[in-house]
Amino acid sequence: MMTKISPEETALKILREKFPDSKVMFLAGSVMRGEGTEYSDLDIVVMYEKIEAAYRDSFFINDWPVEVFVHDIETLKYFFQKFDATSGIPALSNMVCEGKEIPGPSDFSLKLKDLARLTIETGPEKWTSKEVDRARYMITDICDDLRNPSSEEEMMGSLVQLYDALTIFYFRSQNKWTAKGKSIPKIWKKDNPELAESFSEAFTYAFKYQDSSKIIIFSEQILRPAGGWYFENSKTIAPADWRIALD
Repeated sequence: MMTKISPEETALKILREKFPDSKVMFLAGSVMRGEGTEYSDLDIVVMYEKIEAAYRDSFFINDWPVEVFVHDIETLKYFFQKFDATSGIPALSNMVCEGKEIPGPSDFSLKLKDLARLTIETGPEKWTSKEVDRARYMITDICDDLRNPSSEEEMMGSLVQLYDALTIFYFRSQNKWTAKGKSIPKIWKKDNPELAESFSEAFTYAFKYQDSSKIIIFSEQILRPAGGWYFENSKTIAPADWRIALD
């Protein structure tokens, strides 16, 4: 089997052929962390002095699938504040903070890394009490469905929904950064190895044996510091202007 050209060499080729006027690129992602597979892509943040608009693009080069995120410093700051901090998932901030500078470090790249580091240290936007309660209600509702699902397929759907919901609630309710998808087990292990083991065991058991009892116990444990299950009096009022007049 032919060996792929290294990520660094591939990134230099991308710089020369696709973004020759850029100031620096940050080569990041699972491959650079030593966690990649044969199907992993290269994640690259491309930085310019000034561009008309930020954009994302994807392509193949040197047999590598590549995803690029193209920015200048103003659009980068916007995405840090309006997407990373708001969602609680520091995707772009981590890519810049952890990424390897291509072709190499400079005053400009170090300034960007400092900005990313400050974003991560500041933390995500703090959830309001209403947001905490809304998440408690959603988890309670999902767990009620899991207590007596009408079918195995319905149970699977609820479990998938709960996998993200529990993670987001646990971290955001404590004003911590969260994660999504394949990064979820890693962030649990980093924060609390004991809870991470319980989280993984509960979901594995539920999927393997079609038994959600451990998931419900775990969910109650996670909700308890914020007040536990939440259903009664969980009233939500829509804004008064959410209406369309009749013709």
